[in-house]
Amino acid sequence: MKYVLVTGGVVSGLGKGVTASSIGLLLKSCGLRVTSIKIDPYLNTDAGTMSPFEHGEVFVLDDGGEVDLDLGNYERFLDITLTRENNITTGKIYQSVIDKERKGDYLGKTVQVVPHITDEIQEWIERAAMIPVDGKEGPADVCVIELGGTIGDIESMPFIEALGQFSYRVGTGNFCLVHVSLVPVLSVVGEQKTKPTQHSVRGLRGLGLTPNILACRSTKALDDNVKEKLSQFCHVPAENIVTLYDVPNIWHIPLLLRDQKAHEAILKGLNLLGIAREPDLTEWTSRTKNYDMLHDPVKIAMVGKYVGLTDSYLSVLKALLHASVHHRKKLVVEWDPNTFKAAWNHLKGADGILVPGGFGDRGVQGKILAAKYARESNVPFLGICLGMQIAVIEYARSVLGLHNANSIEFDPKTSNPCVIFMPEGSKTRMGGTMRLGTRRTYLKVPDCKSAKLYGDATFVDERHRHRYEVNPDMISELEAAGMSFVGRDESGRRMEIVELPSHPFFIGVQFHPEFKSRPGKPSALFSGLIAASCGELDELLNKSSHVSKVVGSGISNGKATYNGHQNGSYFNALNGSLNGVCVNGNGVHH
Repeated sequence: MKYVLVTGGVVSGLGKGVTASSIGLLLKSCGLRVTSIKIDPYLNTDAGTMSPFEHGEVFVLDDGGEVDLDLGNYERFLDITLTRENNITTGKIYQSVIDKERKGDYLGKTVQVVPHITDEIQEWIERAAMIPVDGKEGPADVCVIELGGTIGDIESMPFIEALGQFSYRVGTGNFCLVHVSLVPVLSVVGEQKTKPTQHSVRGLRGLGLTPNILACRSTKALDDNVKEKLSQFCHVPAENIVTLYDVPNIWHIPLLLRDQKAHEAILKGLNLLGIAREPDLTEWTSRTKNYDMLHDPVKIAMVGKYVGLTDSYLSVLKALLHASVHHRKKLVVEWDPNTFKAAWNHLKGADGILVPGGFGDRGVQGKILAAKYARESNVPFLGICLGMQIAVIEYARSVLGLHNANSIEFDPKTSNPCVIFMPEGSKTRMGGTMRLGTRRTYLKVPDCKSAKLYGDATFVDERHRHRYEVNPDMISELEAAGMSFVGRDESGRRMEIVELPSHPFFIGVQFHPEFKSRPGKPSALFSGLIAASCGELDELLNKSSHVSKVVGSGISNGKATYNGHQNGSYFNALNGSLNGVCVNGNGVHH
């Protein structure tokens, strides 16, 4: 096994995740199998209990792991399926060591950071790196490890020490360190300054790690004299110093790395030059150029409560981008109108409306109004998780006349609970107790829009993250009034997909289809939303219904089953520039 470690210096937010994912893609294009590990030095066991404002979205894996959003970036870039083992946190490491101590594994020993914590970190890395993530048997060829935070952070110190020991143990031909740093340009003099990177590398070397490659973030390409200066003071060959300068969209980053021969430096450091082929990024290059040339806009109003931080809905935005590029439309998203009038105007000017997941009652009335407007005005609508529950609440209030209909989450004493707490959930323990991971949904109505979008599938496997569900005791009343619950779990009592047959496109889903959307393989439901928003839904439904081969997990009753996304031809970038319409749920109110 070969290892590539990506660290960051000077400031946070430089794009270590983008760099790590781009390196993985570049190595994969060289014919190597690649896996990824993200190290988060925080004390939380996982990301599940953190606010999106605190750390961005919580990404959910197939096995139910609630992890850092960077693992979503890895999955999208490399088209792999990671596990909870691929996200290492300080909380997990200390919990494992303490459990071993209580069992007596260290009997007679004083348990210390060195060697017990550092050994646990190294063992975890080796164990996670061996897990197949690309659907093939056996371990990958290369594991790309991203160390979260910035060099010098106190909480990172055990990981730095462990990785220093690890690099020595596996040997120089099996370990390559890429250090991402900042080369700022002072506006007063317009000169690229190397001192921050010099200090960052000096600190890294003082902690026992020596960078093989410098990836320098800057507004423009590094001058040759700047590279020479960095090479001299950082002890890194000039040909191993690459510039990650500002580009129109992030899809260009793997191409920048390739054009600067970063793959050769990495392969040389890993003794793989004679094994790997030249990188083939033909398709990626084509997609990048196509994306840059899109100009026909599609406006999607996203009514959410965490719009103050775009990373809170990163996977949703990426799924929208996958689908819009697939349909050759330029995605338009515009965030956070501050007034009711502005928000309402944005909503009315949108081609489609999306209500994503969330927790808590803040902004709920705005979401209900958005669902009502979409339903009554025949505007394409997609509700995800909470968005589906909102659609049911609105329908019960407006159509059934149950004006106090609500969710137990928002009003525990409501006399008409449309949404209830799941019986198997825990009300005393928050972390890891939701209904998590990939679950099967059976499509009960063969000719519904959802089934057609999924290629006439009889069931689909999608990822979940919720502790509330639509009240099964109200289903008959809701369906009698025109709602159709076309997708259910294996018991038939848990609602997974709801549609309004009389509406051009009104779909709510309890699961999160955005987590399985991939570049070139847009989520079926997001593709449907974009198609409906630009008047191409009928064409898409006819095409999907005649698909002979679907990206799926098998055959059921002679029809294709489906694992979450459509076949397609467009790639996505990690943090692409997104312009578009987003309406804050708090801004729309009575």
